[in-house]
Amino acid sequence: MRFTSFRQSGPRYAGRLVLVLALIALTTVALRFVQGELNTPIVALLYLLPVGLGASLGGLSFGVLASFLAFLAFNYFFIAPYYTLFVHQTQDLLVLVVFLGVAVTVSQLLGRAQAGLAAAQARERETTSLYELSTALTGLRSEGTIAQALAERLIEISAARAVELVFQGGAQAGAGEQSYLLPAGGPRPAMPPLAVLPLTTARGRFGEIRLWRAGSGLSPAEERLLATFAGQGALALEHALLSQAETQARILEESDRLKTALLSSVSHELRTPLATMKASVTSLRSGEVDWAAPARQDLLAVVEEELDHLNRLVGNLLDMSRIEAGVLKPNRVWLSLAEVAGGTLTRMRRALEQHRVVVDISDDLPLAPADYVQLEQVFTNLISNSLKYGPPGSTITLKAWLVDTRTLQVQVQNQGPPVPDQHLVHIFDKFYRITAADRVTGTGLGLSICKGIIEAHGGRIWAENLAPGLAINFTLPLAWAGSQPPRLPPEVEAA
Repeated sequence: MRFTSFRQSGPRYAGRLVLVLALIALTTVALRFVQGELNTPIVALLYLLPVGLGASLGGLSFGVLASFLAFLAFNYFFIAPYYTLFVHQTQDLLVLVVFLGVAVTVSQLLGRAQAGLAAAQARERETTSLYELSTALTGLRSEGTIAQALAERLIEISAARAVELVFQGGAQAGAGEQSYLLPAGGPRPAMPPLAVLPLTTARGRFGEIRLWRAGSGLSPAEERLLATFAGQGALALEHALLSQAETQARILEESDRLKTALLSSVSHELRTPLATMKASVTSLRSGEVDWAAPARQDLLAVVEEELDHLNRLVGNLLDMSRIEAGVLKPNRVWLSLAEVAGGTLTRMRRALEQHRVVVDISDDLPLAPADYVQLEQVFTNLISNSLKYGPPGSTITLKAWLVDTRTLQVQVQNQGPPVPDQHLVHIFDKFYRITAADRVTGTGLGLSICKGIIEAHGGRIWAENLAPGLAINFTLPLAWAGSQPPRLPPEVEAA
């Protein structure tokens, strides 16, 4: 809805003037035809009709003009002596004076009513425009979108040729001046802008609006409306900047929390194996242990085991950083799940001494396109997680089966306590712990890394409570780059 100025243009003014003259002329001609059948008071009343129409169409000024024209025509054609402005009878003079007074009064009343109606319509248009602007700005959180919405509304209501919004500062500290010109892609007008509206709130000045439009300057009503628009835009910009600052503060707070949790977990995880290796190496160097004794082999095995533990810890940290950076790319080859699981269990044999391991992964399963190192890391993390939560002497079960001709599913189950349902979805989040950190060690990254690796392979991972413990499942697609596994089991080929 375009805002209409109260100022009248030259052609529009002339058109209304001609219309008023025509109304008076037509009324005079019509009354001349029936002049013999009408008395003077009736003629005066009939002349009030074009006066009222003139006031309705053109306002007070045209109504008063129509009153004087009707007064002159009434006197010239219908008051004796005819065709002259002289009045000989006192009664006729009284009629003319009363007619002029009534005509002017009617013009004023109609003109004021017309002006009031125009003002009410203008306020309605302003209110509608402000509501539409507020609706358009609701939810916007960036300078660019706010500038786009504000400039579009300004062009619509003011018929501007171009609108430029200049933001000073921006969302980041030290940011320079940012300019947005609409229509987008068009040249910036060379002439000075018709109006410059500041974007100011109680927090200070955020920039300004520059508006170009052909023709004369802005009317007071337009200036008032555009200033209100500028105020709304400044408030939207301030809200966006505050929202961005709040979001940035939350991100920094969360980053600091994660950093603190990581440092706490890593320091705890590093301290234990380092202390164990220090004690073992000290014993070996002290000479108290005979190099030919079985104790020497035990101490060296402890050192090797703790070094493997440290290697897994560093590998988890590196994998997590690659996952967050989005650069974890599997180096896929066709491999056997049975071989990957067997190699992992062999490497972790010392850690599994106090648990019973059941493996149900057939050698006849189709080959899976996966990264051997990454998939071995998944098995290592899932088995390590089972070792933490499964009590000594309990069973850890590894299963794998063919879901269909396109998907393999793997399950690692322990006999630890069940996980409440509300925590099942979150156990793959970084640093998410269900039990107290002093009871179960670890960085809280293992399951998060498993999720990142499996999703990078195009699979899915989830947890579920299966008696007598927790089972973690993941799937792997069998198709790779449009190719199927090079070897399928007989039962799948028959299907």
